[in-house]
Amino acid sequence: MDRIKRSDESILVCVYYGLNGERLIRRGHKLASLLDCPLYILTVDHNPLDAFDAEKSSYIEKWTELCEELGVEKFIIRDNEKRPIQKVIAETARQFDITQIIVGQSAQSRWEEITKGSFLNVLLKEVPFVDFHIVSVKRQFVDNDNGNFEKGVRAYIIRDDENYKITFTCPKMEHLEGIFFKEIGTDFDNGVFKFPHEHKMNEVTIKEGLVNNPYAILPLFESKHRL
Repeated sequence: MDRIKRSDESILVCVYYGLNGERLIRRGHKLASLLDCPLYILTVDHNPLDAFDAEKSSYIEKWTELCEELGVEKFIIRDNEKRPIQKVIAETARQFDITQIIVGQSAQSRWEEITKGSFLNVLLKEVPFVDFHIVSVKRQFVDNDNGNFEKGVRAYIIRDDENYKITFTCPKMEHLEGIFFKEIGTDFDNGVFKFPHEHKMNEVTIKEGLVNNPYAILPLFESKHRL
């Protein structure tokens, strides 16, 4: 019954792997709530779903839970997709009668192509009835509850005697791989290290290059030895 009263608008949020995905979904939910219209979330990957690595799987799980929490109409996963992204977006927009599309502008995201004139022009020709919202994600770390952080970089945690330290070159020794977000305004490696484990994103605080709570990392290294 509620569906009859809803507006004619319909919103599609396009997300790709990275911490800005949750922010874009929440932005879309806020707009959909204001317009009282259905919200759809779309992610596209060239690989089949069963071939996703732990990091990708953790994002999919997190977004799925968030979509359920926010009452999203449908979380659409286009896996094993070999077509150009704009073709997939256009097809999805037609399938679900989308009138507004939200995408994030990020230098490390495949969706960045949408901000380029040629790509956008092609997409507009395919779905001329859609309004586009290009959202900057440069503020994603400023919005973090733990403070202000720089853009995340690939990093690794290794054992160093009784400590666990961060390094930025892939080590040959046993390690944990993740993303390091450095605090703005510090000359030291202070910040947050985020890594996937058991299909969830975990994080530890880094203080002057060392894991602030080594006991949070120790079990992960010990489990590798048991394997």
